[in-house]
Amino acid sequence: MQMKMKLAVISAAVILAACGKKEEAPAPAPAPAAAPAAPENLVVKIGHVGPTSGAIAHLGKDNENGAKMAIEELNAAGVMIGGKPAKFELLAEDDAGDPKQGTAAAQKLVDAKVNGVIGHLNSGTTIPASALYSEAGLPQISPSATNPKYTRQGFKTTFRMVADDVHLGSTLGKYAVETLKAKNVAVIDDRTAYGQGVADEFEKAVAAAGGKIVGREFTNDKATDFNAILTTLKGKKPDVVFFGGMDAVAGPMLKQMKQLGIKAKFMGGDGICSSELPKLAGDGMGDEQVFCAEAGGVEGDQLPVMEKFRADFKAKFGTEVQVYAPYVYDAVKVMAAAMVTANSADPKVYLPALAATNGYKGVTGTVSFDEKGDIKNGALTLMTYKGGARTTLAVIR
Repeated sequence: MQMKMKLAVISAAVILAACGKKEEAPAPAPAPAAAPAAPENLVVKIGHVGPTSGAIAHLGKDNENGAKMAIEELNAAGVMIGGKPAKFELLAEDDAGDPKQGTAAAQKLVDAKVNGVIGHLNSGTTIPASALYSEAGLPQISPSATNPKYTRQGFKTTFRMVADDVHLGSTLGKYAVETLKAKNVAVIDDRTAYGQGVADEFEKAVAAAGGKIVGREFTNDKATDFNAILTTLKGKKPDVVFFGGMDAVAGPMLKQMKQLGIKAKFMGGDGICSSELPKLAGDGMGDEQVFCAEAGGVEGDQLPVMEKFRADFKAKFGTEVQVYAPYVYDAVKVMAAAMVTANSADPKVYLPALAATNGYKGVTGTVSFDEKGDIKNGALTLMTYKGGARTTLAVIR
């Protein structure tokens, strides 16, 4: 009896053990392989410098907004550089149009290890800053500095988006004599690298075209009282007064010319050729009294492209384009395109690709650089003002 019970217990144990094996959970499936990590963003820092304080802050802000617009579009487009998604960042600095502040701003960007610089606006700040960028091997594209010296220093890092003062000054000088029929011409400059440079080229062109320079005076870029020099020039009965300088000085000068009864035509370079000039001049500016040239310009099929940019700019920032925002916008895009071509945002790696830029289609037209870094086949737009608005007379190349 006891033996039978033991056998029964053993049998039950065997059955339970067997059942336990059958009920055992299957081994867990191996975990799926982890998805490859997405490539990290490549942070690309673009420096921009312009006068966002001081008398010509409206021009500096215009340029900075052009840079902001380009940066936002690049980020939205998902640009890839060297197999990594690029995240562009704008490092904006204010040089107040002052050479010393300009070099301080340049050093700040060098220390921040930016990948490239767009700026400066004025020749007087662009030229001294360019030496710092060259030493650091940083590509620099100025959208608006027109003094020829900028790209003639032997630096490999300097590029310019617009025609220089040789082209600008000579075109205006010839226009004064041949189209406006000026015989006696007076010249004033503000003693800056830009103002004096463009005035010198204008004076040469007037003489070459057979005109006569009856007076040459100078002021400074912060002056507001011009009665003494204008009174001197009034006695020489000029048909044209040319001013080498910026709109913030040209506006008050026009007011004082009217007060003194000087009825001469007023001319200047791109520095005065802004949408702000009529406000700065007030009632001192008559229709077709002021003639100026903007370094750059579009025509033909490019006109709708530029008009769209201007409309988009106004919708975004609530203000009209002053002068050079489109050139800043294109400069940022050209720099980014060179990085894409070179598969690198490293300045020393993409610099040769930037120098080789040839046929980039921008809002300002086709961008190609020559061996000095100057824009090839740069345009000039001759303008006058009617009813307080700029009117294009011609695009000249």
